[in-house]
Amino acid sequence: MFTNFFLYSFLLCTFLHCCIAKDTIAYNSLISDDKGDTIVSSGEKFELGFFTSNGSSGTRRYVGIWYYRSNPQTVVWLANRDNPLSDTRGVFTIAEDGNLKVLDGKRKTYWSSSLESSSSTIRTAKLMDTGNLVVINREQGNNSVQIVWQSFENPTDTFLPGMKMSGKLALSSWKSYNDPATGNFTFQQDQEDANHFVIWKRSRRYWKSEDYGNFISSDEMASAILYLLSNFTSTAVHNDSVPYLTSSLYTSTRLVMSFSGQIQYLMWDSEKVWSLIWADPRDRCSVYNACGNFGSCNSKNGLVCKCLPGFKPSSPDNWNHGDYSGGCTRKSTLCGNNAESDIFLSLKMMKVGNPDSQFNAKSEMECRVECLNNCECQAYFYEEVENKNTGGSSSSTCWIWSQDVTNLQEDYDGGQNLQVRVAVSDIESTARSCGSCGTNLIPYPLSTGPKCGDVTYYSFHCNISTGQLSFEAPSGTYHVTSINADTQTFVIQANDADECRDKKFLKLIQSSPYNVTNMCNADPTRFSPDLSFKGGYEVEVAWESPLEPPCSSSTDCKDWPRSICDAALDGKNRCLCPANSKWDSRSLNCTQEVGHRKQTGEQGKMTLALIIAVTCISVAVLAILSSTFVYAYIWRRRRIKTQGRANLQKCSTLNHFYDCERKVKNLIESGRFKDDDTEGIDVPSFDLESILVATTYFSNANKLGQGGFGPVYKGKLPGGEEIAVKRLSSCSGQGLEEFKNEVLLIAKLQHRNLVRLLGYCAEGDEKMLIYEYMANKSLDSFIFDRKVCVSLDWNTRFNIILGIARGLLYLHQDSRLRVIHRDLKTSNILLSEEMNPKISDFGLARIFGGNETSANTNRVVGTYGYMSPEYALDGLFSVKSDVFSFGVVVIEIITGKRNTGFYQPERSLSLLGYAWHLWKEQKALDLLEQTLGHSCNKDEYFKCVNVGLLCVQEDPGDRPTMSQVVFMLGSETATIPTPKQPAFVVRRCPSSSSRASNSSSKPETVSNNELTVTLEDGR
Repeated sequence: MFTNFFLYSFLLCTFLHCCIAKDTIAYNSLISDDKGDTIVSSGEKFELGFFTSNGSSGTRRYVGIWYYRSNPQTVVWLANRDNPLSDTRGVFTIAEDGNLKVLDGKRKTYWSSSLESSSSTIRTAKLMDTGNLVVINREQGNNSVQIVWQSFENPTDTFLPGMKMSGKLALSSWKSYNDPATGNFTFQQDQEDANHFVIWKRSRRYWKSEDYGNFISSDEMASAILYLLSNFTSTAVHNDSVPYLTSSLYTSTRLVMSFSGQIQYLMWDSEKVWSLIWADPRDRCSVYNACGNFGSCNSKNGLVCKCLPGFKPSSPDNWNHGDYSGGCTRKSTLCGNNAESDIFLSLKMMKVGNPDSQFNAKSEMECRVECLNNCECQAYFYEEVENKNTGGSSSSTCWIWSQDVTNLQEDYDGGQNLQVRVAVSDIESTARSCGSCGTNLIPYPLSTGPKCGDVTYYSFHCNISTGQLSFEAPSGTYHVTSINADTQTFVIQANDADECRDKKFLKLIQSSPYNVTNMCNADPTRFSPDLSFKGGYEVEVAWESPLEPPCSSSTDCKDWPRSICDAALDGKNRCLCPANSKWDSRSLNCTQEVGHRKQTGEQGKMTLALIIAVTCISVAVLAILSSTFVYAYIWRRRRIKTQGRANLQKCSTLNHFYDCERKVKNLIESGRFKDDDTEGIDVPSFDLESILVATTYFSNANKLGQGGFGPVYKGKLPGGEEIAVKRLSSCSGQGLEEFKNEVLLIAKLQHRNLVRLLGYCAEGDEKMLIYEYMANKSLDSFIFDRKVCVSLDWNTRFNIILGIARGLLYLHQDSRLRVIHRDLKTSNILLSEEMNPKISDFGLARIFGGNETSANTNRVVGTYGYMSPEYALDGLFSVKSDVFSFGVVVIEIITGKRNTGFYQPERSLSLLGYAWHLWKEQKALDLLEQTLGHSCNKDEYFKCVNVGLLCVQEDPGDRPTMSQVVFMLGSETATIPTPKQPAFVVRRCPSSSSRASNSSSKPETVSNNELTVTLEDGR
């Protein structure tokens, strides 16, 4: 009441002082978009006017409120969010009916405050220093005022101090980063419980504020958020870790319902940026019932969701495709013939949804029996609390879940020990299985002790107190996150990335039944680019199928029907199958052999004769086919050599051979690589004659282009396979080392976004590389050709950018070698027939060791326009050097302009500087290649501009890694940081005078081929 009285008094004084001020819109006055009109609150805190959202197309104009002089513009409220104007002729006014309205040039209404009209009052609108836009009624003939509408009661996505979250008030997210239309997520007070808040994803509950008390430990930040949402009227929690809360602490704060689905609390800090203080849901497991009923969630694991032991996915297809909302269902029904048919799965440190009932129990056994006697009981939790008022005696509570258990999250700090009821046949430990450990069911033959499983597989340990399962290897002990009995694999977490990539890190002995099948099974798209990988790197390990179970007496074989305990071939006693059966290591049982008969007689003889006959016929057919292939191969080799000699003689006669080197006869007679030169090269070697024939003696008709290595020719092998042949030119700055470097490197790299090396040819001074043929040549031949560029629509360009990013990520992180390319550019990106990009030209690449992150060189190699500043100037290179080159390539792809040939005369800007200038001015769309206007996905485009500018930042430490780049490009919900100024912003004007001065000091190299350059000691 006091707040409203103060507000009314302030408004009355304001109205009496002036009819219209810079913070007020009077009746029938207007704010015009084309004139750039705005109003600013009296304390210059907020501004209202027309704007375009986050650098999007200028054709969408909105009326909104933002922080005064904020950069980038921080919008807190919008009027016409779902109905933008298409031009700048709009106005914002109090119309004749007394309503606030957004109108276009033809006075069509795009938004209205929807108030009842009144002829006896005068209405004005005022922007307050709180960010609240209020509409005031003043009765004619007196000075009384009344607030009839305010933006604080009609919010969009932002909650500001002074608002109160109650009733039907709701925050609705934007649709995307640059589209303020109503999005998928809504934040509001829980209609069933006023003390809680929920986020809805359309009609589905997506998140609910945590319960405080018996099951979930109190979130200390939640008290501060609750205090803000109540407009500072709730009773705040005070303790040593939470400061005494007052409204003055919230002066520069806001709460935003993000389009990614998070409710975010932000504060304006001393660095003059909005810092994220708190957000929920924090991870996948914070989402409401993330893994469905009876599904356990762990955001630290690669496999986020898994069914509890004794349960299976309700919808296996959806579950395998990452949709866990259907949850899990029981393998066996509860309540058999007696209570002993069911037991309890003991789960430690579990977060769980609210129980359905409770009662006082004297002991846990009483709680357990009560659950077993109630067929509806799904789980229980026994809580013993010391009661100080009764002299230290204890009072206990038994919490019962009668419905399906929801919101399960394992390994949760402050979680409880939950007992989930399951059928005894599903998890009870027998000679076959060691039962369960926490949320993992341990199948036979895996063993946690000498009394279960197969002792050969005794490499596991179950911590009863924590429910954690670990795998013990010679190199250490590792946490087990999941076990898959169907594929005979389990997943462990390595301690760090270097350990994860070392396939021998477990130091498994040769006789071990385990082997590593998948290294570093971590998906970077699960993690925010500004967070480290807290969950550990995951490694998949497989176990071999077991032999017959070991035994000491026939009692040990009772779980394997028909088997007997006897000595096996390895000298150990095992449960051996009878004569008419054999051991099936997959089903772990004795299975009867198909077609077995004790009375073999004539049928057995006929079977043996049939086998012998089939074998003989097969051998004969194989011999004939082998002879045919050998003859065809010899005949083809002779034909190639004959044709080669004839063509060679013809070529010598015409004096048409090797444009700038020597004649073919001298090359053939000059010999091959020396032995030490070819050592370590494990790709096929082609002889010179076959290459000559394939390329029609390097005819100009087959020439595809020219690069830093030398000319590239198209060829066709005798089998019809098309190839591309790169031939080292004597004029090239690259030599034997670069040639051998490329052969050695690319032979060990295999990825769909790397060009495939088929072989090499090295005879004397002649050095050639043979690649798969790329029908569409290189990327630069498309994007820089004004006629051909129209064939690359936006979707194709975006997929090319993603492909290049994945190829670089493989080189930097996922390949057997850690490789830095050092010469990434558009001419080194080849395009397949399906327009799939493939990175090529590894002659200048460098291999890094596992612990190396950067290096220094006295020989700077690369291409002007693509080299990072620390490499070009100081010779320092790292994976961030390739990231810089990638950023240049991205900007070239989306603009269709070369970085090396671009010059913006008004500000003497390079292409990178021009992109940065437009980004700051929120005119990033002006960069877009004109031919992409109709096909462009603007969200993806702005994402590419943002990521490109992040990659070309001057400081290598500010640039993202390629794993972060792939995440940002591939995720729809990633929060992408704001870039800093890039390197090489200003470019010297290419005037005649400067060219003249250059010619006197250093010759200027001009090339249409964008040749690779080598700068010796140029720093």
